[in-house]
Amino acid sequence: MSALVIVMGVSGSGKSVLAESLAEVTGWQFAEGDNYHSPANKARMAARIPLTDEERLPWLNALRDVLEGWHRQRLCGILTCSALRSAYREHLSAGLPEVRFIWLDPPRELIEERLSRRSGHFMPPELLDSQLATLEPPSGSGGSATVFRLDGSEPRQEAVAKILAWLRSEHLID
Repeated sequence: MSALVIVMGVSGSGKSVLAESLAEVTGWQFAEGDNYHSPANKARMAARIPLTDEERLPWLNALRDVLEGWHRQRLCGILTCSALRSAYREHLSAGLPEVRFIWLDPPRELIEERLSRRSGHFMPPELLDSQLATLEPPSGSGGSATVFRLDGSEPRQEAVAKILAWLRSEHLID
């Protein structure tokens, strides 16, 4: 069985940094969800216009294709995706029993600090409020998938160690 992990949270929560570290430690496949946004969606966000569900759907479908490809090949993989709504999480995980979500949920002040230091990213800090308003906090499951919540402010190595222990408890790694 493959393990498919989606690192989720609002922009600036630390998804990419943590997912890259986790991929490095595990040797699993890695896909940065932001790379699958269309140029039009990136332009909208850069113009400080939040995406609608309709505009997000092709992006979610592309991410679902990545997960299904890993599943078919029996590969383990780590994907970053905000996955803000339960419907998005269900769309990504439906029919893939090996999907697990890691929800990074740092304090707003830390997110704001991270966003203020980030340069060259299409997602401006001004959209944080819309992301927080869209977020439907997972309640232990991402639809049919299990969710592991991290504060997102712990040191990276500590967060990776916690995730590895959780994945072992889920019988997805030895």
